[in-house]
Amino acid sequence: MTQELLDTLPALRVGRPLVVAIDGPSGSGKSSVSKEVARRLRLAYLDTGAMYRALTWFCVNTGINLNDAATVEQAARDLVLELSTSPHEEFVRVDGVDVAEAIREPAISSAVSAVATTLGARTELIRRQRELIEKHHRRMVVEGRDITTVVAPGAEVRMLLTASEEARLRRRGAQLGGTQNADQLAAQVIHRDAKDSTVVNFTQAADGVVTLDSSELDFEETVDAALVIVTKVLNRD
Repeated sequence: MTQELLDTLPALRVGRPLVVAIDGPSGSGKSSVSKEVARRLRLAYLDTGAMYRALTWFCVNTGINLNDAATVEQAARDLVLELSTSPHEEFVRVDGVDVAEAIREPAISSAVSAVATTLGARTELIRRQRELIEKHHRRMVVEGRDITTVVAPGAEVRMLLTASEEARLRRRGAQLGGTQNADQLAAQVIHRDAKDSTVVNFTQAADGVVTLDSSELDFEETVDAALVIVTKVLNRD
């Protein structure tokens, strides 16, 4: 990234709304990249996927049948959730219990699509997501799967972060420290995307959404490319 662009970042739209909406499939790097973009831009950060995982953890640990849509929807309303919105710290609490690590376990990863495709539960979590965006005066990086089209279609910057299947499987495997075999990785990445895509399209950019393909980029290069997109989109206004 050029120094000239880098120097402009802290001053971007100071005192004005700046929502950066980032969607993408599993293993695309959207969480780590979005968090770093939020740090660089001095914005709040929201990992919407953690909300779906937290709800899944709650359902699993209270014995709720994930195929019972009405019960899952009610669980979404009942969920007592505290979620970090700072890119400098991470916590996810359900009823005061920190579940930040537990929601990343394979058992939750394999079950989260059942919750994420329950439309009533999605409606409630989307309501909460929009509430958090407003709470932070619309100055936030928000990442997930339906942010650019459903949660924040009016975001100042909308981006689809994608990567090849090979790259996504490799990254997720590295993220999990090599603890998952090929079938488990495929379940977490490919199979989950297939299920989730039945309720939201996060593989193709909607009109006005800029695509960033990170297949051949490392982390720093991807962050820089995302920041260039932010500055270019804002400079068009």
